Amino acid sequence: MTSATYILAHDLGTTGNKATLIDSAGRPVAATFEGYATSYPHPNWAEQDAADWERALMVCTQRLLAQSGIEPGQVAAVSFSGHMQGALAVDAHGAPLRPAIIWADQRAVLQAERMAIAGSERVYRLSGHRVSPAYTAAKVMWLKDNQPDLYRRAAFILQPKDYAALLLTDVYATDYSDASGTQVFDLRERRWSDELLSAFELRRDIFPPAHPSTAVIGKVTPRAARASGLLAGTPVVIGGGDGACATVGSAVVRAGDAYTYIGSSSWMALSTAEPMFDPQQRIVNFAALDPALYFSLGNMQAAGGAFDWLERLLREEGAPDGRHAALDALAAQAPPGAGGVLCLPYLLGERSPHWNPRARAAFVGLAMSHGRAEMARAVLEGVAFNMRWILDVLRGTVGPAGIRSMRVIGGGMRSALWRQIVADVYGMALSRPQLDSAATSLGAAIAGGIGVGLFPDFGVVERLIPVAPAEVPDPRHVAIYEPLYPLFQQTYTALKPVYDGLAALA
Repeated sequence: MTSATYILAHDLGTTGNKATLIDSAGRPVAATFEGYATSYPHPNWAEQDAADWERALMVCTQRLLAQSGIEPGQVAAVSFSGHMQGALAVDAHGAPLRPAIIWADQRAVLQAERMAIAGSERVYRLSGHRVSPAYTAAKVMWLKDNQPDLYRRAAFILQPKDYAALLLTDVYATDYSDASGTQVFDLRERRWSDELLSAFELRRDIFPPAHPSTAVIGKVTPRAARASGLLAGTPVVIGGGDGACATVGSAVVRAGDAYTYIGSSSWMALSTAEPMFDPQQRIVNFAALDPALYFSLGNMQAAGGAFDWLERLLREEGAPDGRHAALDALAAQAPPGAGGVLCLPYLLGERSPHWNPRARAAFVGLAMSHGRAEMARAVLEGVAFNMRWILDVLRGTVGPAGIRSMRVIGGGMRSALWRQIVADVYGMALSRPQLDSAATSLGAAIAGGIGVGLFPDFGVVERLIPVAPAEVPDPRHVAIYEPLYPLFQQTYTALKPVYDGLAALA
């Protein structure tokens, strides 16, 4: 066991990198954040500059060490989390060849249609995922079709946390959880699938070696030490994708436990002993950080992102941004049901349960009597309704008794109003991990701690991460939401032909 006692966890999220120092008792002792931008050069495109990831990685590390007063030699390991299902092409020297295509990008529709020829059910059963432009495989196929010279020059396709690990170690690697989000990974066998790679006509050599999330893949190089302030030779643990890390950081490490995450995007994950397959392929499956587990998941594109959009739309000219508390307070002024206004928050297309990149946002039921308060509440309720739809799919897959608990985490769940809406729409009591704001970082740190011997196994989270009861359903609100929920579902079904028509015109 190492004598150093801190884990440095980097969580490369959609809006920026959060770096957290966590001690051997699982307590975050210091944290810092460095933001970066996402560009949307065309409809359904979403890209980030890997140079921004590098800047955020190094700046956060330097700042965290300086502000905490912790000596570099006290850092037992560096570990990572990051947003998943992207595609960063790098050359043989590790230099990015173009901006990274990130999870929110839905450009590869034609490539996904070609992928389906391989047999959608076979792809789903092997990879855990339905054929979709959301995944890395379709994005790499798009690169091959549209930028063939770049595809030929690419040495590896990396996820954000894999690139960060490369910067510190000069080692190309990924972990099972991120690999399981590429759609070319055999979920049960925990290896790259020659069958899927062949079917999609993708090179095997551009996908890096896949390791358990607790694997020490290398050590901080002298060059990276100079740039970051870390001690050369510090062990680097590969960590996992953000969904997998958040699952552990939510103390969801036993089959039957579930959680809802609401951040820029949103997802609901259920820990399982085996992958759970939905006949309609509305949910997907990932490898968990714990090699003995999986998690079944339904995710939506714009949750907190939809609230961000509305905040920007309603912001008065010259007012500062980030006034979410004010918009939340405004939403609280509207009654449950938002006065009869429904919001479909599909600003970036949608994944679960529709898997429709053509889906678009809509407000339905607006009248002259409605104002900002009703629109704000309708966005919060619309996200909750879509997540309820995912919950019902999971219930249908494992049975109503198969979900033992529902935890809530993420920036959106700091809002007591939004938590109450979720409890009322789900009809379920909620609980909150005590360190919910650091759940993803904690998951990465626990993987790092196991990797270097600070922690024995993933069961340690039940000691390190206390979970407290939170909101319970209000029967009066439940009575309002129950008839609204099927209307929300009917609204999407009615608008689907409109989405198709708009896409054809575009």
